[in-house]
Amino acid sequence: MLFIKKQNKSKNKDSSHLICHIIYRLDIGGLENGLVNLINNLPAERYQHAIICLTYATEFKYRIQRQDVKIIEIFKKEGKDLHAYIRVWHAIRALNPDIVHTRNIASLDMIISGIFANVSRFVHSEHGLDIAEITGKHYKYNLMRRISNLVVSHYIAVSRDLADWLKQEIHIPTNKVSLIYNGVNTKLFKSGPIYCELLPDDFKLGEKVLIGTIGRLQPIKDQATLAKAFVILLNKHPQFRDKLRLIIVGDGNMRSEIQQILKNGGVENFVWFSGFITNTVDLYRSIDLFVLPSRREGISNTILEAMSTGLPVVATSVGGNTEIVQDNVTGRIVSAENPNEMAEVLLEYIKNPNLIKIHGEAGRQLVKNKFSLEIMLQKYDQIYQSLY
Repeated sequence: MLFIKKQNKSKNKDSSHLICHIIYRLDIGGLENGLVNLINNLPAERYQHAIICLTYATEFKYRIQRQDVKIIEIFKKEGKDLHAYIRVWHAIRALNPDIVHTRNIASLDMIISGIFANVSRFVHSEHGLDIAEITGKHYKYNLMRRISNLVVSHYIAVSRDLADWLKQEIHIPTNKVSLIYNGVNTKLFKSGPIYCELLPDDFKLGEKVLIGTIGRLQPIKDQATLAKAFVILLNKHPQFRDKLRLIIVGDGNMRSEIQQILKNGGVENFVWFSGFITNTVDLYRSIDLFVLPSRREGISNTILEAMSTGLPVVATSVGGNTEIVQDNVTGRIVSAENPNEMAEVLLEYIKNPNLIKIHGEAGRQLVKNKFSLEIMLQKYDQIYQSLY
């Protein structure tokens, strides 16, 4: 736990403002990636940043390029931990931030600590619902969100699906909800084939079609459905066994189950489990087709990064996926938890390589026009500035 001498700042609209971001953990993930992009790219002359991690920060923190960002780890215990509220209160009081920005339900109740630390401006953003509230109807969590409306100045949703849910289900006033899509660095994630050095040799040799997915191996991401689809595809069309390969990037508690599905289907030798990869830029450029089989999503950074790289995307019809993947234009939308449908769509691409190129090019153009990092930064800047 890091304690800092309380800062006494004059609240000058033209001076820099300190934003205190409260998250559950600073680790690999779409929420965390968006936060790091925000911190690295908002104007340093206008904003300072601190991050309170309710649990801890992993090596992911080294993606933060600024040297003046304070990272405070609370090491909250599982379940109820009343002392965590006190530790957060101490941290906020010492930082004396202009704005406290909480993200997702895991950090929302820490607004209580902010109130007792005399914070008057709160922003809360929703980046996606987890498996415990996948339907959006969780009574306790939604009650907390409704109560937060008494003190939260503004809400941010990363998809229209989440924005509508905040207004219709949580009853947050329309004028307090903003839709800000995640933005991707189109200069970093660019098109053009390249072989990632990490790839196994068999994935580099010959004219292979590489299907890839990136994400935590957890039920909400449902890579098991992709594994089943891959089994169906190769067993129905064994002529593609020399040509087709699957790359699964990430790790988590579903790994052994996914591996068993592939083993039972007799295709485990055509799949590479990479584990977590810190730098995925070259990996995107090494694959031909990106798949996101999630059961629930906000706005997926991996979809945007894949599209920016010029890849067609096969994604499930959940959350914000349909807001960024245009069916039959930049990729294909399929039903969630439907491996047979997914296998058929993958087969269409394998039989028609030109479709891979057409949808990939359309996806990159869409990202440049609507989902760039510059657009995202401008909208966050406008919201933060509006609170003064």
